[in-house]
Amino acid sequence: MTTPTTLDQWLAHCERLHPKTIDMTLDRVLAVRERLGLRFRAPVVTVAGTNGKGSSCAMLESIALAAGYRVGLYIKPHLVHFEERCRVGGAPVAADALVPHFEAVEAARDGVPLTYFEFTTLAILRLLAAQPLDLVILEVGLGGRLDAVNAIDADCALITSIDLDHMEYLGPDRESIGREKAHVMRTGRPAIVSDPLPPQSVVDHAREIDADLWLVGRDFAHAGDRQQWSWRGRTMRYNALAYPALRGANQLINAAGVLAVLEALRPLLPVTAQAVRQGLATVELPGRFQIVPGQPVLVLDVAHNPQSVATLAVNLDQMGFYPRTHAVFGAMRDKDLPGLLARVAPLIDAWHVTDLPTPRAATAAELGAAVRVASAGRDVPLEMHASPAQALAAAVAAADPADRILVFGSFYTVGGVLQQGLPRLGAKHLG
Repeated sequence: MTTPTTLDQWLAHCERLHPKTIDMTLDRVLAVRERLGLRFRAPVVTVAGTNGKGSSCAMLESIALAAGYRVGLYIKPHLVHFEERCRVGGAPVAADALVPHFEAVEAARDGVPLTYFEFTTLAILRLLAAQPLDLVILEVGLGGRLDAVNAIDADCALITSIDLDHMEYLGPDRESIGREKAHVMRTGRPAIVSDPLPPQSVVDHAREIDADLWLVGRDFAHAGDRQQWSWRGRTMRYNALAYPALRGANQLINAAGVLAVLEALRPLLPVTAQAVRQGLATVELPGRFQIVPGQPVLVLDVAHNPQSVATLAVNLDQMGFYPRTHAVFGAMRDKDLPGLLARVAPLIDAWHVTDLPTPRAATAAELGAAVRVASAGRDVPLEMHASPAQALAAAVAAADPADRILVFGSFYTVGGVLQQGLPRLGAKHLG
């Protein structure tokens, strides 16, 4: 093998190392971690869950940065560039900065077959461990118990909302999935659960291992009106908070869990009320109910399971009146397509479904068939496209300036329309 010298070459190398995309074991990662001597000096927060992980990570990062701390973040997947997955001080690391850590993982694995996710996770963890950080935030990829991120013992675990996703790996119901995610908890350490109705399996596992379990309604809670909101924890309160800059009906739930994490870590990482306010007011996360002004307006959302799409539908409904809503949609074949489409189809007036550049993706033809079923007899225009960018261009051509265009589904779908930067739409009728 010719030794890779660039990040793109290393990523291509990682894709060839293991016959499976996902291999649900942790032993190989633990072995390579030991050979690398991976240890963190800063407190580590691990974030697991089905929905809300990325938003929670972004809010936690933003508040800690506002408090003046040096923060390292591992978040996934990326929308356009791989380097988006690793942030230091609020900015993605340079591609060249990752290369030495890929080289170190390659040397340490000594023939151990690692999946793409395992290899890249270890490389990013090694980069973060080498930085002079005050806080490390690690987003779990799939599940928790056997996810590569769980090779690191977290000082605090955060579990966001739990729903049905990746059921072929995690189990057929919320109890099974919750049990897998609960394994990011550690004995004697804070475990924050921001799901208002957590599976009993999460609570049971926390008790079995004697984790310091924080539950909504018992250990922390939030309340609000249309203008502001408040939060209480075990010993702390925040009143008259502005809403987080991330839009959406679910973001207060995520923010409440983040504030519980900060209270739990207060002995290690004290944060002022001003930092909380500033961090929530300035947090950014592309692709999470992201509204891009223009004519027509553009909405970007990586919702791709029934729970997150139900939240998306509520958020769309609260945006106000638009004559027509045009949807650009692409998703993986293993998703619950009937379940998620049923929640949003009544709001869509025209569909542009698209192929995606990965074997896991449903084809545009498969998506089109699912959309027709979900439309329940409504005669809704439907077009099929080879790429998200082509689908968006067709949607813009069909839209009036007062309409809105929704791009949603897989990260590949949203990322596909961001390849050349953030689109600023101008419908043809304006010219």
